[in-house]
Amino acid sequence: MSTINWTQDHTHRSAHWHSENGTPPPKRTVVADDRTKAADAYRQACEGTALLWQGDFHNARQLLQALGRRLDRRPPSTGTSPSDSFRLHRRAGGHRARVLGKLLVLLDDDHTLALRRAPDVRRACLEAYGPVKGPTAVSLRELLGVLGAHQWRLKGVDVPALGARVHPHYGVFAPVRGEYVDLVADTPLPPAIRQRPATGTAFDLGTGTGVLAAVLARRGVDRVVATDISPRALACAEENVHRLALADRIKVTGPRLFPEGRADLVVCNPPWLPARPTGPVEQGVYDPDSTMLHGFLAGLSAHLRPGGEGWLVLSDLAEHLGLRTRRHLLDTIRAAHLRVVERIDTKPRHPRAKDTADPLHAARSAETTSLWRLVATP
Repeated sequence: MSTINWTQDHTHRSAHWHSENGTPPPKRTVVADDRTKAADAYRQACEGTALLWQGDFHNARQLLQALGRRLDRRPPSTGTSPSDSFRLHRRAGGHRARVLGKLLVLLDDDHTLALRRAPDVRRACLEAYGPVKGPTAVSLRELLGVLGAHQWRLKGVDVPALGARVHPHYGVFAPVRGEYVDLVADTPLPPAIRQRPATGTAFDLGTGTGVLAAVLARRGVDRVVATDISPRALACAEENVHRLALADRIKVTGPRLFPEGRADLVVCNPPWLPARPTGPVEQGVYDPDSTMLHGFLAGLSAHLRPGGEGWLVLSDLAEHLGLRTRRHLLDTIRAAHLRVVERIDTKPRHPRAKDTADPLHAARSAETTSLWRLVATP
């Protein structure tokens, strides 16, 4: 396990280092407290020096906000093409994450945060990080994300298509964009399931919270197999399946993409943008080289029963950003010996689609989310 080192009161000290996005431990760490000025902290953070906070918790949050405001003073860069704008946007986001990630806090060996006015973070950290491994330094920004995820896990996310709440875990994409859920809830089931409801089988690939598997089960599919490659997602889906009293109809398994056997319906909502994620939550949005999308299409026909369908739920945002073309998608579908039966479109309802200050507003405002009904060709 990586460690960080610093000097305090003329004494050399060290602690474990943990970063969910894989950031290496800082090469230089200094102690900061309520006397630290935002301008000095910003300069040191930009130079790569980490600041281990030893003061009041609320003051640490205010310092983090002050660092963010200084970063916001830099006007966003715009490229000559949508793909250039996207790359510049990602680069700026990476720089912002690196600078803000330099403000650190120390968790004790029971996940206690021993700062004045600090909240009790033990349960949230246990959920996100697992068993204690000794005193551990983490970025304050990451810790605030852990605390926010804990609240989401407690309160859940309302899913109108289910008439219930789904409880996301830390690092698992939350079903906050309801349009893709509604597509799966409203599209007519394949005839093979409608004609044989008592023996119908569906696969939900990349299940995440298990929301789409639950929607299919509530629609009457007798047996749903939900898969994911993430252990966190598998644990999250399993918990939600039990909360919704659907454990007799949904089996959660993995880590893998396809389960064994064939199904009447195979549903996949892969990450929509072919880019590298910078952390666990982004894995629900970014898919390097469209690996999951290609894996789903390549393996679909071999996992469909006669008369079965594959439902690909995908946004065209990547097309508007110049990261993938429609022709590439259609060529990949044909190469996998699949045929498009129908495409059902809907417009996104999330706030960013209307945010004119967003550097990617032109692409987001034109975005369409589609459910592609696919069948195997002879």
